[in-house]
Amino acid sequence: MPDSYKKLIKNNPDETEIRSFLVDGDQVSVTLRIPDTLCDAAKEEAALWGMSFSAFVRTCVIEEFSKKGVRA
Repeated sequence: MPDSYKKLIKNNPDETEIRSFLVDGDQVSVTLRIPDTLCDAAKEEAALWGMSFSAFVRTCVIEEFSKKGVRA
């Protein structure tokens, strides 16, 4: 498997390959500064889906990166 997203994309992968690449790896901590209203809205939406805020953010990023046509 490629060691970077950019290298992966150059090989014209399908959506499954992209998703596999994005979820395979060690967990890291990230500090994100966003408006409190956006944070509250995201937490509420995550709860509606039965997931944590962190899982919701990961899901959103994976969805965006695995769309066809999105390229690094």
